[in-house]
Amino acid sequence: MRVLIAEDETKTQRYLQQGLRELGFSVEAVGDGNAALTLLREHNFDAAVLDVMLPGQDGWSIVKALRAEANHTPVLFLTARDHVEDRVRGFELGADDYLIKPFAFAELVARLRNIARHSEPAGESAQLEVGDVRFDLLRHRVARAGQVLQLTPKEYALLLLLARNRGRVLGRTLIAESVWGLCFDAQTNAVDVLVRRLRAKLDAPFPAPMLRTVRGVGYVLDVDAG
Repeated sequence: MRVLIAEDETKTQRYLQQGLRELGFSVEAVGDGNAALTLLREHNFDAAVLDVMLPGQDGWSIVKALRAEANHTPVLFLTARDHVEDRVRGFELGADDYLIKPFAFAELVARLRNIARHSEPAGESAQLEVGDVRFDLLRHRVARAGQVLQLTPKEYALLLLLARNRGRVLGRTLIAESVWGLCFDAQTNAVDVLVRRLRAKLDAPFPAPMLRTVRGVGYVLDVDAG
């Protein structure tokens, strides 16, 4: 799940980044409204956490602009503004949820997953299949040939990213930004290490490999990878 955080309070921003990444979320974080709106216009996010009072454009303006452009990215307002009229205004502008500071992190995660799930197109299944690999998207579980794979959050995030882009070669930079939510450092082999760990669980125990390396380009998942 890819999430944008727009929060100008540094301590809160870091707290959210660390907590969500530890759960396997891909996170981008900015401290002003102009940067948040630009990212939401240029990239696809499963959800956005917006403070109302931001430098540049405030949260109200961001949501108003997005909805006017038919951008339906789910938005959770996270703010100290606890007046009823503020919550009503947020919902009227098109926000999907509203959480008051101070907040419980577990509740924020549950609300994020809820608004992201409700934003899925009607009829979309909570199951995803690629060959004999089956995802339970609600429970964050995956099995191959009926055997549950014991994946770490990042291994799961990588496999899901590849599955949703079946047959498409994904470069290391795209993978790094999606899984870690960071600018890729060409000097690190973190992506390759993660791929090796995933391959050991996804392919090694089974007769037909699915995860293929395209030398000099990236990685692709397909039933014909072998």
